[in-house]
Amino acid sequence: MEGWDPSTKSALTQIPLLSTRAGPREGSAWTQRLKEEYRALIAYTTMNKSHDNDWFRISAVNPEGTHWSGTCWYVHNLRRYEFQVQFDIPVTYPATAPEIELPQLDGKTHKMYRGGKICLTVHFKPLWAKNCPRFGIAHALCLGLAPWLAAEVPILVDSGVLKHKDDEASLAGS
Repeated sequence: MEGWDPSTKSALTQIPLLSTRAGPREGSAWTQRLKEEYRALIAYTTMNKSHDNDWFRISAVNPEGTHWSGTCWYVHNLRRYEFQVQFDIPVTYPATAPEIELPQLDGKTHKMYRGGKICLTVHFKPLWAKNCPRFGIAHALCLGLAPWLAAEVPILVDSGVLKHKDDEASLAGS
């Protein structure tokens, strides 16, 4: 955690660590892992709300808990930029981190793979591997998606690649 800003350190220490090493194909052990995932997500969401830092909504789309979707947002220059977010839990989970996708931003930045998958290989994946199975979905959002949004959204907005929805509406009405 050296070199991390104090708010990231604080957030990370408040997200419960997970203990069950199970993937989607492992029956009751996976059910136990999902319970731990939900507890960590609830703790992270509660912490964010208490610090007025609410920035995502996410839930499992299917009963198995293998496909997740929702929205995330980032505020830049007092304007909220909102995006659809989705990911699948890989069969090798938790050894392999989920690949977080922002389909609306596909092709708009070089820090993204085809399909809108954000690039997390250099900084996040080694951290995930080192902390397997203790890290889960909440950790991926905190240490993967949040810093990615903080780094990329301002660049995309300032370069004109990303427009605010109010600007697009006013252009359409002209």
